[in-house]
Amino acid sequence: MAHESEKSLLDQHKEKHFTAGEIVRDIIIGVSDGLTVPFALAAGLSGANASSSIILTAGIAEVAAGAISMGLGGYLAAKSEADHYMRELKREEEEIISVPDTEAAEIAEILSQYGIQPHEYGPVVNALRKNPQAWLDFMMKFELGLEKPDPRRALQSAFTIAIAYILGGLVPLIPYMFIPIARKAVVASVLVTLLALLIFGYAKGHFTGNKPFRSAFQTALIGAVASAAAFGLAKAVQGG
Repeated sequence: MAHESEKSLLDQHKEKHFTAGEIVRDIIIGVSDGLTVPFALAAGLSGANASSSIILTAGIAEVAAGAISMGLGGYLAAKSEADHYMRELKREEEEIISVPDTEAAEIAEILSQYGIQPHEYGPVVNALRKNPQAWLDFMMKFELGLEKPDPRRALQSAFTIAIAYILGGLVPLIPYMFIPIARKAVVASVLVTLLALLIFGYAKGHFTGNKPFRSAFQTALIGAVASAAAFGLAKAVQGG
C-alpha cells in the first residue's frame, strides 16, 4: 500500500514538473515575439510618419496574423515530437521482439554507465525481460531519452503560444489607442514596452533559473535594438 502511495506521489510530481516546464516555454516564446515584433512594426511605421490609426490597424493585423502563425508553429512542433516518439516506439517494439538478446545487452550497458556492477544489474535485466511493457518504457527513456508526450500537448501549445503572443503584442499598441499623434504615441509605446520587456525578462529569468536582472536587461535590449532598427530604416527609406 505504501509503495502505491509513493508511486502516485512521484507520478503527480513528474506530471506537474513536465507540464509546467512546457507551458512556461510556450509562454516565453509567445510573449517574447509578441512584445518585440509589433513593437518594431509600430516604431517603423512611426518613423515613416504614419498616423496612429494606421499604425494601430497594421499592428492589430500583425498581432492576429502572428498569433495564428506562432500558434500553428507550436502545434506542428508538438505534433512532430509526438510523431517522432511513436516512430521510435514502434521501432523499439520490433527490436525487442526480433533481437531480444541485443536489447537485453543494451540494458546492461546502460546500467553499467551508472556504476552498477554485473551481479547487481543481472536481476534487473532478467526482470525487465519478463515484463515487455516495462522493458519498452525503460528503453524509450534511458536509451533514447524520450518521454511519452501528452496527447493534448499540440493543441495546448498552439493556444498557449497564440494567447501569449496576443497579450504581448497588444502592449506596444496601447498608446496608439489613446494618442492620435504618432510621434507622441511612439514615445509612450517605447516606455511602456521597455517596462514590459524588463518585467517579462525578469520573470523569464526567475522561471528558467537564470539571473533575473541579467535576463531583464538582455530582453529589454533586444526589444530596443529591434524597434530602433525598424524606426531608423523607415526614416532612411522615407528620406531616400
